[in-house]
Amino acid sequence: MIDISQIKIGSRCRKELGDIEALAASMSVHGLLQPVAVDPKNRLVAGQRRIEAAKSLGWTEIACHVVHGLDDALALLAAENDENTCRKDFTWSEAVAMAERLELLEKPKAKERQIAGLKQGNKPPRSGGKLPPVKGKTREKVAVAVGKKARTLDKAAAVVASGDAALIARMDTTGKVDGAHQELQKRAKIEAAKQRETAPPDGLYDVAVIDPPWPMEKILRDCRPNQDTIDYPTMTEDELAGLSIPMAKDCHVWLWTTHHFLPMALRLLDRWGLKYVCTFVWRKAGAFQPVGLPQLNCEFALYARKGAPVFTTTKDFFVCFDAARGAHSEKPEEFYAMVRRVTAGRRIDMFNRRKIEGFDAWGNEAS
Repeated sequence: MIDISQIKIGSRCRKELGDIEALAASMSVHGLLQPVAVDPKNRLVAGQRRIEAAKSLGWTEIACHVVHGLDDALALLAAENDENTCRKDFTWSEAVAMAERLELLEKPKAKERQIAGLKQGNKPPRSGGKLPPVKGKTREKVAVAVGKKARTLDKAAAVVASGDAALIARMDTTGKVDGAHQELQKRAKIEAAKQRETAPPDGLYDVAVIDPPWPMEKILRDCRPNQDTIDYPTMTEDELAGLSIPMAKDCHVWLWTTHHFLPMALRLLDRWGLKYVCTFVWRKAGAFQPVGLPQLNCEFALYARKGAPVFTTTKDFFVCFDAARGAHSEKPEEFYAMVRRVTAGRRIDMFNRRKIEGFDAWGNEAS
C-alpha cells in the first residue's frame, strides 16, 4: 500500500482520462482489481485513472506494484506506452456474450426492484399489476458495464445472432458494427424480396421499369408518308403523374426517356414521390439526327428509389451500355438482363412492348 499523496505523476502522454465516475463505481463495489505501478522513486508507471477514481472515493492509500529496472526516462516512457498498448479490449462478439451474461444476472434484480416498488405503494403498471418486461434501464446498465453504447451493442448482438461466422469475424476484426449490421439488413431485404418473387402476379413490386407513352408525334418520313402519328395511344404529363405505380415499400424504379422528354421525366419522379439517384445510358448504333443538331444515338433510363431498396450485387454494374436497336421504342434485352442480375423480388415492366422474362407485363402493347 502507498499513500496516494506520495505518488509522483509528472507529465503524462494520456490527457483524456475518460469516464472516471464509472471506474470509481466499479472500484467501490469490487475494490481495486489491478494495482497501480510505480518505480522505486514513487514515480507513476501505470494507473493514473485508478488514482483519480480512488481520490473521488476518498481513498488516501492505494495498492501498488513496484517496478524495478526503470532507471532512465526512456525506460519509464516505454513502460507507460506498453501498459496502454499491450492490452486487448473485448471484441464486439465477446462484448455481446458478456452483456448477455450480465443481463441474465441483472434481470432478476430489476424484477425485485419492481416488486419492491409496488409494495411501497408506487403506481402499478397499466397491465393491471403484471410486471412489464425488464428492459431500458437494465439494458443501458449492462451496456455501461461492458463499456459500449446500448444501441451499438444491440446491433452487434443482431450480427452475432445471425450466426454468420464471416460477418461476425469481419465485425470483430474491423471493429465496425454499423457496416456489419447494414450488411445484415441488406441481406434480409434481399431475402424478403426473393420470397415475394414467387408470389402471385398481383399486389406490389420490388422493381418497376416504366417506359411511358410520351406525348410525342412521329416525324413524317418520305419513305412512309402515311405514318404521321404514333402507333399507340400517348399520355399527357398530368395523366402520367396520376398513374398508380404498384411499388413495394422499398422499390427500384427505372424510367425510360429520350432527350426531348428528359425534363418531364425528372418532374414525374418528383410527382411520384421518388428519389432520383443516377442515369443509365443506352448507346445505340445510329439514331435520328435533327437538322442542325447532333445525332441522338442514346436513350436514358433514370434510376430512382422508393424507400431503401438494395442491389444483390454491384460487381460489373455500369450505367453505360451498348446494345442494338430493335423495333420502335423497344428496349434491349441487355438492359433487362442487367436488372435481373442486380435485383431480387417481384418485377413489373410497365407499358412494355414485348413479354420480358422475369417481369410481369402491364400495358396494352405486349403480345
